Amino acid sequence: MNDKNPNRLTEYSCLVFFLILKLVLSFVLVNSVYELHRDEFLHLDQANHLAAGFTSVPPLTSLFSWLIKAFGSGVFMVKLVPALMGAITILYCWKIVDFLKGNLLAKCLVAVACLCSSLLRLNTLYQPNSFDVLAWTAIFYYLIKYFDKNEAKYLYYFSIFVALGFLNKYNILFLIIGLLPAILITSKRKIFADKHLYLAILLALLIISPNIIWQINNHFPVLNHMKILQATQLVHVNRIDFFIGQFLFFISSIFILFAGIGSLIFYKDFRKYNWIILTYTITLIVFSYFKAKDYYALGLYPVLLVFGAVYLSRVLATKYIITGLLFAFNIGSFIYLLPLLMPVYSPKEIVAHHKRFERGGALRWEDGQNHALPQDYADMQGWKELAKIVDVAYEKVKDKSTLLVRADNYGQAGAINYYSNYKNISAVSYNADYLYWFKMDKPIKDLIMITGWNDEDPQRKREQPYFGKITKIGEIKTPYSRERGAGVFLLEDAKTEVSGIIKSEIEEEKSDH
Repeated sequence: MNDKNPNRLTEYSCLVFFLILKLVLSFVLVNSVYELHRDEFLHLDQANHLAAGFTSVPPLTSLFSWLIKAFGSGVFMVKLVPALMGAITILYCWKIVDFLKGNLLAKCLVAVACLCSSLLRLNTLYQPNSFDVLAWTAIFYYLIKYFDKNEAKYLYYFSIFVALGFLNKYNILFLIIGLLPAILITSKRKIFADKHLYLAILLALLIISPNIIWQINNHFPVLNHMKILQATQLVHVNRIDFFIGQFLFFISSIFILFAGIGSLIFYKDFRKYNWIILTYTITLIVFSYFKAKDYYALGLYPVLLVFGAVYLSRVLATKYIITGLLFAFNIGSFIYLLPLLMPVYSPKEIVAHHKRFERGGALRWEDGQNHALPQDYADMQGWKELAKIVDVAYEKVKDKSTLLVRADNYGQAGAINYYSNYKNISAVSYNADYLYWFKMDKPIKDLIMITGWNDEDPQRKREQPYFGKITKIGEIKTPYSRERGAGVFLLEDAKTEVSGIIKSEIEEEKSDH
């Protein structure tokens, strides 16, 4: 038997162990008290409205949603997809280590570094972020391969992941902005003399062209989306906090991360990879300039952890005690910080440990203020309760073909469509993509509205002359839910002009978008 076979078998066994562990942890470290996240509902509903583009995100997520729908749309499948993307990210890290001729220790180091970091939390949510990190990691892998092997196929693989990354999240453009100058000012600029680069660019443009055409035909809604994001969320971003966040994301793996950054700058064996550290630096500066959210840059880190792991595996080759301490710190500190990184605590437990979460910055929301729960956790409660109340209202309506269910926001609309017992309920909202999903082919006779009205609310008083009866069915009472207090109202016996008013409001909202 070849002497290398046992070692290879051991490596494969370790790889399979880490990939399975990644999937398992994505499920077991989420407290069952939490429901799906508001963003997940929107993405899942896109499967019912497949298109070349959406106002909220590019179209790739809708295709993943279509696959989830094909497998029954259960919570297990919703959680499995991002977990698989995280596992494939680890696989690419493993492949980069292999290419750098790193040993099993280096592979285990980078796998543990990825597992014991914020990437684990990222991969529990069905959002474009998981594929974003995967695409960035794959792009680095294929460029590293191309620069070493000079084989054209790697340029095409590179271009495919750039295109898929673009169709997943426009965030990938920041990586390209960082890559271009980094390659131009190093010896790697010879890539621009390779005709296959331009053919690969054409391939990428061909893949993304349906979305580009959609953006043109719809007057570039991405620009307005960015404007709204800047006004409502990015305005609260602090640049210092952005840079602090880069290291807090990998605080348990900090020695591996620093080793990666340091070795790419000073270690002579990695000198030919200096374009990577330049890309990292330039991209962070651009992100900071635009006051981006700190997690936008997460895709830069798996490759840095790879180089850190390979370097440390060489330095610590026979230093078994230090190696053991490194693993112990990585895993031990992650376990200690676990309640801050993963939703393992219930809301009551988080409130009971309020000070700890506040010190860790976990309670700060996009509005720049501290709240009782982390924002993501507050966004994962109250949805089932809402759907049940809406179902009660829905049952009271005799002619459901002339019913409209209108929510205040996309989270409410998506949660109703996901959790309701009536799968044809088709709740909509003037918010996000739902604005374009109204079905107004019949005059509206009854309306179910989810809103924060009270008895003296001017909006409620405005609606009264248009309906024969307005009844409050119930409201969300789940403690700490971001939607707590939102009421469900049944508006019956509408006058004929109601449909016209709703259509005009839709057009007005569209013009504002």
